[in-house]
Amino acid sequence: MSRVTSIEELNTLKDSINKGRKYSKQVLICGGTGCISSGSNDIAAKMEERVKALGKEDEIRVIKTGCFGFCEKGPIVKMLPDNTFYTEVTPEDVDKLVDKHLIGDEKVEELLYVDPVSKKRISDSDHMDFYKKQERVALRNCGLVDPEDIDDYFLHDGYTALHKVTGMEQQAVIDIIKNSGLRGRGGAGFSTGMKWQFALNNKADQKYVVCNADEGDPGAFMDRSILEGDPHSIIEAMAICGYAIGATKGLVYIRAEYPLAIKRLKIALEEAKESGVLGTNIFNSGFEFDIEIKYGAGAFVCGEETALIHSMEGHRGEPTTKPPFPAEHGYNGCPTNVNNVETLANIPVIINKGADWFKSFGTEKSSGTKVFALAGKINNVGLIEVPMGTTLREVIYEIGGGIKDGKKFKSVQTGGPSGGCLTEKHLDVAIDFDSLMEQGSMMGSGGMIVMDEDDCMVAVSKFYLEFTVEESCGKCTPCRIGNQRLLEILEKITKGNGTEDDLRKLKELSNVIKDTSLCGLGQTAPNPILSTLNNFWDEYEAHVKDHKCPSGQCTALLKYVINDKCIGCTACARVCPVSCIEGKVKEKHVIEQDKCIKCGACYDKCKFSAIDRI
Repeated sequence: MSRVTSIEELNTLKDSINKGRKYSKQVLICGGTGCISSGSNDIAAKMEERVKALGKEDEIRVIKTGCFGFCEKGPIVKMLPDNTFYTEVTPEDVDKLVDKHLIGDEKVEELLYVDPVSKKRISDSDHMDFYKKQERVALRNCGLVDPEDIDDYFLHDGYTALHKVTGMEQQAVIDIIKNSGLRGRGGAGFSTGMKWQFALNNKADQKYVVCNADEGDPGAFMDRSILEGDPHSIIEAMAICGYAIGATKGLVYIRAEYPLAIKRLKIALEEAKESGVLGTNIFNSGFEFDIEIKYGAGAFVCGEETALIHSMEGHRGEPTTKPPFPAEHGYNGCPTNVNNVETLANIPVIINKGADWFKSFGTEKSSGTKVFALAGKINNVGLIEVPMGTTLREVIYEIGGGIKDGKKFKSVQTGGPSGGCLTEKHLDVAIDFDSLMEQGSMMGSGGMIVMDEDDCMVAVSKFYLEFTVEESCGKCTPCRIGNQRLLEILEKITKGNGTEDDLRKLKELSNVIKDTSLCGLGQTAPNPILSTLNNFWDEYEAHVKDHKCPSGQCTALLKYVINDKCIGCTACARVCPVSCIEGKVKEKHVIEQDKCIKCGACYDKCKFSAIDRI
């Protein structure tokens, strides 16, 4: 691989790559973690084998890409140039895809996406509701390029932004980022340009650029997918940041449980060094920059930048009081700039297309787009990217396809454990940093979990609090002890032993913890409780006053009773794991309540609606 030292050489390289590729057709196969777990590696291997057996490897290129986003319908195979989009493909489907589509130029109808409303088959992803309202900026190359081939990245304007900035003044680069309005996508939403400015202003012999890839929210997989699908965009962005602030060293802090992202990042780093876009004298500018990987053990608190830095230094992952901020005193005591993966993914395209282009998306105070991991009781689970200002209703009902099994929407949790639960009255709220905060939630890093009528909001609060209690570093008393007390109260309520005074304590203690905790983990841990107290007070009252769980999720408050519809078929007794159902054949049965473990097996098995869940 030859070293690229100028824009002319970069353009010559791109021309050479294009001339060397005489493919008339390309097969893009999703190689993200989700589709791999469903067999996409086997699909790719079999596809390559068939194409080679036909002697058409010079005409048909098979590419394992990053995530397409439509995880609900994976594994996904996309055909170019006709843009045919096949869903839920299996290795057994490869032969007909080759014989019918690649050789016969005929679509395989049974593998096309079926619109759930019109029931029509759609062959082009551009016409699917899931994609119609999306704008892929941070995800622009995911599902399009081979993440293990730098040539693919070069062909999509790769490293042209880095070349551009090496001929600019540092302040001019930072001014572009400032003017774009880009705010941190890791949760806090602080101005990225201002962060860079602080790091530039602090003079030192050594500075660092840190990529925060420690994605810890339950149900979140935005950063992982970008690193798996487009690692070179992060390398390029880190180098641009390094040039702008005067840093020569970059560090990617990534949890060790992301093996595929790590593998592809390592490959990309080696390719970048061999090509000369990483290392010494980049583009003959005299600029020097290198990147190494630091591994985390998966601690949620290490998403906080000072805790992350301590972990990289080999210390306990505990936050410290700010100031001093990392831009002044960070890694090894040097000025350090920390941005998360998604924030960095936006940098090269902002440099190439300009601040005004980026601001053409989003709102006045929240420009650009945001990536969300859409999960939960939603028909179209997946990774989406929408302009800031898109409403929750558009995301849930248009992109997400509505609630599974025709159930009623109940709530959506934005911002992961640090966010809040919003209700039907919030569906027309714009998704941006300030609007979500005003409603008692937050953007967070991009987790979005949808809940339906069967979910108990008290139990949901308990679930998130269990997570934050487990993940607390224990350094400050409000978080270490206060959240434990909150969890104990919630456990008491969900077991039917709560009192009205417990509800008062919940709110009072939540506000104290929010105001006095050291870092963002503790300060935002009570958010799920406070938002559900505000929006679902009646559910808390039902648990405390009536000792009932309206959604039937808190097993301690459940009771299964056989009614007069029972015909004595014995089906319930046969599935009961603890043999607590008695009765003769063709006679009404009875459940021994002191033995019942409330598993619901009898309720699910009964075909005659003869069991009431009360």
